[in-house]
Amino acid sequence: MTDGFMGPPWQMDWRIDAGAAFEALPDHVREMVKVARAELVTAKDPYFRGIDAGSGLPDGMRVMPVRSDDPKGRHVCLFDNIRGWLKYSFVRRTEDPQIVVEELFWLGVETPTEPPAEP
Repeated sequence: MTDGFMGPPWQMDWRIDAGAAFEALPDHVREMVKVARAELVTAKDPYFRGIDAGSGLPDGMRVMPVRSDDPKGRHVCLFDNIRGWLKYSFVRRTEDPQIVVEELFWLGVETPTEPPAEP
């Protein structure tokens, strides 16, 4: 155990409703959320502050504060080209820092599995 602040990989905890929303997503969207999760838990700073804040993020993913006047508060991780988001906060404790996912949302359209019916 060190006396200083621990670094990545961070722990991630999900509120029950956010976890249920994750489980209800289609498989391909769950994979996108897993990629976003991997980026957040391995980032040096889960809030991605600085000049090159989003330079290492996958295409279609961005991280920004929910309120611009509170850069250390809740953040949103946008994924699937802004069709979905994870709202989270980073609890910066010395012994057990963690990311808490408060909300998960995806506004996507499922591709139809059957051809459209003829008129």
